[in-house]
Amino acid sequence: MALTGKLTKKLVENLHAGRHGDGGGLYLVVAPSGARRWIVRVVVKGQKNKKGDPLRTDFGLGGADIVTLNHVRERALGYRRMAKQGLNPRFNGARKIPTFEEVAQQVHIERIPAWKNAKHGQQWINTLHDDAFPKIGQMPINAIEQPEVMKCLAPIWTENHETAKRLTQRIKIVLDVARSKRFRSGENPVTVIRDAQALPKGKAKPKHHSAMHWKDVPTF
Repeated sequence: MALTGKLTKKLVENLHAGRHGDGGGLYLVVAPSGARRWIVRVVVKGQKNKKGDPLRTDFGLGGADIVTLNHVRERALGYRRMAKQGLNPRFNGARKIPTFEEVAQQVHIERIPAWKNAKHGQQWINTLHDDAFPKIGQMPINAIEQPEVMKCLAPIWTENHETAKRLTQRIKIVLDVARSKRFRSGENPVTVIRDAQALPKGKAKPKHHSAMHWKDVPTF
């Protein structure tokens, strides 16, 4: 399911000077000059400012002419999740948290010596490229949770179950590697989804071979 909010592409292009909220702490700031930029305001769980009030922090997410509305919503979601975990995105960001796609590409490179052959290695990354990167590829690796994994798996789970199973395993590997590199913490959401049986039982569709016409059998 796509992330949604109050703003639209047309509003982003035409709103007057000021701060315009999309929801969830995400704002479009339009300068008198017409320049447009994104910011997100988060409240870091369990942290206080010098006055003892909840710690609220603003982060710039780039210019609206470069960062699209859908992309900035995903990035803002990642910041909010960090803050919800009690992680200040300002310091967490200093660790240069990679995106899901960046980690996946690195996993692919590191495992080149282990592939059975070049074709197998290419199939591994192609599965992620087709069914995961368009949905979660640009999200910070520590922002990937059960809803994001379900967004990748649900559309193909019953229609193409064998591919979905391979995709499940590959997403799990990427997230496990990210945890081993301390870019993530907590249980792998793929494991949670499996244990909860959140997806229906799928059946592989049989692949039938071409049949020979019965009249041709004696000759054959």
